[in-house]
Amino acid sequence: MKRIWILFLVTLLVQVKLSAQNPGEDDWGAWYMYFGTNKVAEKFSIHTEAQFRFYETTSNFNQLLLRTGLNYHINPNAIATMGYGFIKTDNTFGEPFAARDSREHRIFEQFILKNKVWEFLFEHRYRLEQRFLNFGNSTDTQHRARYRIQVTLPLTDTFFLNFYDELFINLQDDLFGQNRLYGALGVHITENSSVQFGYLRNQFTNSVFDRLQIGFFYNPDLRGIFKKNKGAAASDKN
Repeated sequence: MKRIWILFLVTLLVQVKLSAQNPGEDDWGAWYMYFGTNKVAEKFSIHTEAQFRFYETTSNFNQLLLRTGLNYHINPNAIATMGYGFIKTDNTFGEPFAARDSREHRIFEQFILKNKVWEFLFEHRYRLEQRFLNFGNSTDTQHRARYRIQVTLPLTDTFFLNFYDELFINLQDDLFGQNRLYGALGVHITENSSVQFGYLRNQFTNSVFDRLQIGFFYNPDLRGIFKKNKGAAASDKN
């Protein structure tokens, strides 16, 4: 009987430990996202972005990502960007009181090339990132390269399909970082806004995560506002 109780306790402890290490890989999580590209001049626009990521579809917070950048439009098919991002990450799953949050300040440089083949719209995105991470009791600086190929297929004037695959390459330690495979149905709401409902397969070296995604895209042209403000300022001076 004593041996049975010992075996029971050992089994229980192992199960608790395994549960504590569960990264949420077996759960469907969700990312809720906003993206904006706002023209402020003929050659310049501002990128804005906010993402709320969860281990589960509506609960168990995983990550907050805020990102902005200045875009330089070389031509309609080539865009260069420099920007900044702030990322707050909860690395635990099912442990709401565990103090394991990390914070990251990120600088990035990016270049986008676009082309069209028949009805398919291709976008190639090349990005370099300098990551300054704070884990609370330690800090680290990391560098990373990313390449994303995206394909958009218009179905009608309202509906479209969007697919991409993005590879993350670490510039230190292990070369492979992660790979993201994405597919979505998109809906044009207005001339400058759309929404996408999609699925993301996020693969790391030792784990794979399934994520539902809802993305809202809003790209108003702000040049008229800037011209009005400039005209109002000139009127005040007169």
